[in-house]
Amino acid sequence: MRDSPGEKLFYACNYAVLTVLALTCLLPLLNIAALSLSDSTAVLSGKVSVYPIGLTWKSYATLLEASDIVRAFANSVVLTVVGVALCLLFTLLAAYPLSRRGFYARRPATLAIVFTMLFSGGLIPTYLVVNGLGLVDSYGAIWLPGLISVYNMLIMKTHFENMPDELEEAARIDGAGEWTFITRVVLPLSLPMLATIGLFYGVAFWNAFMNVLIYINDPMKYNLMVLVQNMIRSQSMLQSLNNLQPEDLLLVTPAGVKSAGMMVLIVPLLAVYPFLQKYFVKGAMIGAIKG
Repeated sequence: MRDSPGEKLFYACNYAVLTVLALTCLLPLLNIAALSLSDSTAVLSGKVSVYPIGLTWKSYATLLEASDIVRAFANSVVLTVVGVALCLLFTLLAAYPLSRRGFYARRPATLAIVFTMLFSGGLIPTYLVVNGLGLVDSYGAIWLPGLISVYNMLIMKTHFENMPDELEEAARIDGAGEWTFITRVVLPLSLPMLATIGLFYGVAFWNAFMNVLIYINDPMKYNLMVLVQNMIRSQSMLQSLNNLQPEDLLLVTPAGVKSAGMMVLIVPLLAVYPFLQKYFVKGAMIGAIKG
């Protein structure tokens, strides 16, 4: 069946808009990558656009040798991996009981949790609670306040509610208990949903900035986001780098080193996303009740 002229015009406009949006996301990223890989002379002369001129890795070498980028990267990895694992665990423990029709306190508990989406204690009471628990200057102060995202919990709860009752009935007939049903049936069928929510949590923890500034006092515990932000804001960033020789100042530029730091911050997320992309389009219940 051929498309009508109106449909062709709609598709053309749609593709044009999507192309422009894609370019607005891609071009700044290419510019940052080009600045980080370009010769200092080309960067200072403003000739670098979306491709590197005078390809060199000096900005990355300087960043690795003269800054705490490795420690900050390791801190970000720990903060993200542990945070995602804890958040997925506690979100699951909250969402699954609330999805069970036999849970008598299901409705009031859900309303109480949703209430926190509309009203919160605020920054100062939250800080006082975290400080009272002795979590200041530890990653527990980052993990605990964001342990359960109500929005993600509601998504997970709705997913569990939409599972066919026949699955649970069949598992009960086979003698499965509650934990066996969760681990052997629910979780395998929920991998796409868990991967998606895990990505949401992962991006939030990887990009954590304000909470780290508020709760972490030790610079040795700063994550990559805070380190890169400090580099961007520093007016004398090159002079503040450790063990940087005077001759190195002629080979690198602040813009190049800052761009290298931003690429180190961005690339891990870009590397992880393709492995999780299939879960965004894969149906959570495909094959769930076959055979």
